[in-house]
Amino acid sequence: MDFVVGLPRTPRGNDSIWVIIDRLTKSAHFLPYKIRTSVPALAKIYMKEIVRLHGVLASTVSDRDPPFVSHFWKSLHKVLGTKLAFSTTFHPQADGQSERTIQTLEDILRGCVLDLGKLGRPSTFGGVCL
Repeated sequence: MDFVVGLPRTPRGNDSIWVIIDRLTKSAHFLPYKIRTSVPALAKIYMKEIVRLHGVLASTVSDRDPPFVSHFWKSLHKVLGTKLAFSTTFHPQADGQSERTIQTLEDILRGCVLDLGKLGRPSTFGGVCL
């Protein structure tokens, strides 16, 4: 799990993307959200979008982003009976998969912006439905 932040705000008000990678299938989920979204609201998004599709995950690997270090996420995983694991500086279990996926996502978004510019529309991510 990782986050892409600092994006221009979309018409729906989203300015960030939560990237969740399935370690087994390497499939990626891109969940748009607002940077000011509370941790409990992120948990609801997680339950709605990830648990709904895949069931309760056996474990989660995070690169120590602040929302996942919080007491709430530890409590959520404890209640669900799952394990929250953190990658370490010298042994990252996430193996860079989310970073590579984020780079691909950024390339795709950059291409969308360039295509919108060619159509005479403003070059902004606002045209991308997130």
